[in-house]
Amino acid sequence: MCMATLMQRLQTFIRSPKGQKLIQQGRQQLAKPENQARLRKLATKVTQSRRPR
Repeated sequence: MCMATLMQRLQTFIRSPKGQKLIQQGRQQLAKPENQARLRKLATKVTQSRRPR
């Protein structure tokens, strides 16, 4: 599967009712402070692991 086909399929899904529902659920989860803290912790972990030592 080429990258263009994958992107087209993702765009189609995002525009579909199922995709919109999934996006809405994600936004609701991101609005919760505990999930924001988890995401910050994960982002810190990932960025620190990329730094050369």
